[in-house]
Amino acid sequence: MKAAVWYAKKDVRVEEREIPVAQSGQVKIKVEYAGICGSDLHAYHHGVGIQEGQNHPLSGQQAPLTLGHEFAGTVSKLGSDVSGISIGDRVVVEPLYHCGQCEYCIQGRYNQCTQFGFVGLNGDGGFAEYVVVEAYMVHKLPDNVSFEEGALVEPTAVAFHAVRHSKLKVGQKVAVYGAGPIGLLTILSAKAAGASEIYAVDVFEERLNLAAKLGAIPVNSAQVNATEVILQQSCGIDIAFEAAGVQPTMDSAVAVIKKGGEVVVIAAIPNPLQVNFFDLLVKEANLTATLAYRHIFPEVISLIAEGALDVKQVITKKIKLDDIVQEGLELLMSDKSHAKILVEIGG
Repeated sequence: MKAAVWYAKKDVRVEEREIPVAQSGQVKIKVEYAGICGSDLHAYHHGVGIQEGQNHPLSGQQAPLTLGHEFAGTVSKLGSDVSGISIGDRVVVEPLYHCGQCEYCIQGRYNQCTQFGFVGLNGDGGFAEYVVVEAYMVHKLPDNVSFEEGALVEPTAVAFHAVRHSKLKVGQKVAVYGAGPIGLLTILSAKAAGASEIYAVDVFEERLNLAAKLGAIPVNSAQVNATEVILQQSCGIDIAFEAAGVQPTMDSAVAVIKKGGEVVVIAAIPNPLQVNFFDLLVKEANLTATLAYRHIFPEVISLIAEGALDVKQVITKKIKLDDIVQEGLELLMSDKSHAKILVEIGG
């Protein structure tokens, strides 16, 4: 089968690999669509996040690894001891490795498992014609949810988990810093949760145009002072979602929230940032963060099926697996007009 395999920084190869075999408790899936995530870009361009040097304790694998953790497809084989799933089921994968035995797993906080990992970063992933995953990762898709939408369940779950984790109430005002795929999906999620006004802050006009189409008020922080504009127009924000992860956006997020407001960090921030804790103190504001998701895939799938989350709007391009490097991993770093690029693998 064809697979996009990470060997080293700037070295991803589309090559022939053996079709994996489902062992006990596992499911083999014929992949139809897979999305390119910011984590894939970090792995390709910077070598960040990939399992190197030793096997992951749960996947038993290390690089070279097939990338891809946002994917949907059809069940083609079942290992032994798998129930509730049938060959031919249309499914999406919740790609989190977790042990089920540590204190966090026992509490239901499996996204904070002590052996936490991702399919596609710590084990072979979905940029391949077939992938084998643990049965506990598999969720069925309703017939009216396409495979393209299925490939967007995972990033939507990141955004929706952040919104659900926040204290957002119907009618409140929101600012989303960063209008990349996660920021755009956060706009959709906040809108579905009842936010009355949503400001989108970014430096790329193309992304802000997408945010505006989703119902957000665009603010180009390369052209105006985002903090001043938001405060003038809103008189303060209830919740600020930080999906950009740079110092100016963190500063603005803290500055625009009302007294008793909240800043929710979604971005995987690679470098230390300063936070104005005196401002948080005076406002009696909350600063929190969310990692991935937990217990949320079924709800996200249902909302997509009902039309409450129209995730198709963030898809800006579809490519073939053979073109993933130049038309995907390279393009997304140079062309900011794109949000979510899907890789068409089935068909």
